[in-house]
Amino acid sequence: MNQFGQVTIYKQSNPEEVIERIQEANIIITNKCLLTEDVLQYASKVKLICITATGVNNVDLDYCHRHGITVCNVAGYSSLSVAQHTFALALDLLHKNSYYHNYVQSGQYSDSGMFSHIGPHFYELHEKTWGIIGMGNIGRTVAKIAEAFGCQIQYYSTSGKNTKQDYPAVDLETLLKTSDIVSIHCPLNEQTKGLIGEDSFKLMKNEAILINVGRGGIVDEKALAEALQNNEIVGAGLDVFESEPLAKESPLLQINDASKILMTPHIAWATVEARNRLFNLVVENIQGFLNDDLKNVC
Repeated sequence: MNQFGQVTIYKQSNPEEVIERIQEANIIITNKCLLTEDVLQYASKVKLICITATGVNNVDLDYCHRHGITVCNVAGYSSLSVAQHTFALALDLLHKNSYYHNYVQSGQYSDSGMFSHIGPHFYELHEKTWGIIGMGNIGRTVAKIAEAFGCQIQYYSTSGKNTKQDYPAVDLETLLKTSDIVSIHCPLNEQTKGLIGEDSFKLMKNEAILINVGRGGIVDEKALAEALQNNEIVGAGLDVFESEPLAKESPLLQINDASKILMTPHIAWATVEARNRLFNLVVENIQGFLNDDLKNVC
């Protein structure tokens, strides 16, 4: 980044620190910091905002457009990473790997006298129905991988726009009722906030698995915890949460069973390869802005 001028790096910025830190900046590179009108009005020199993410809901785009500030994101950088993590969660839950690992690690297998141990049921993906909520880049990547496993694919478009796909589109109720695995890959907005709640879990199959690598606010966590405790669904894999980091009082933490719920700290995007792609795209965005060849403009 130094080839573009003087660079100041802040490992973390609290909301009250943001205004001071952007006042003299010509270019802002950010991820989670909220850049609202109340904040950006103090950044009179800024000409470019580079968001190191796909989502742009943390930046007031209307204000930027009115004041000639270019905003670029890095769409697509994490599609492969998030899709891979989707299957890491789903397969772990499907195969009950935590149970079988613990069985071996505890010494029970060594003491059993048997070459094999069949405990909780586990299943093949072949011929299962995989329901995808949000058929963007990540959703399409997941669909292709699931198809290679022999799954039947169906999807629900939260925007109502992604209708020309290679897979059947269904309404949300149909998807929840008929899918063995449901994975969430849509953005958080007014249409998707709380989309999956108490009524949703009552529609789903008892043996269904839910994977959320989209945004935490899409799933009602209290309702999910109750659904898992009541065996309304068999398992859930979560990489995102309503509040991040996850609140210590979250009901999800009351379920101490990794064969039923598997949680990771918002890392689906963060393979080494994805992070390298991200920073390469940020450099390209800055170069494009300086050379009047704009890329990834929001």
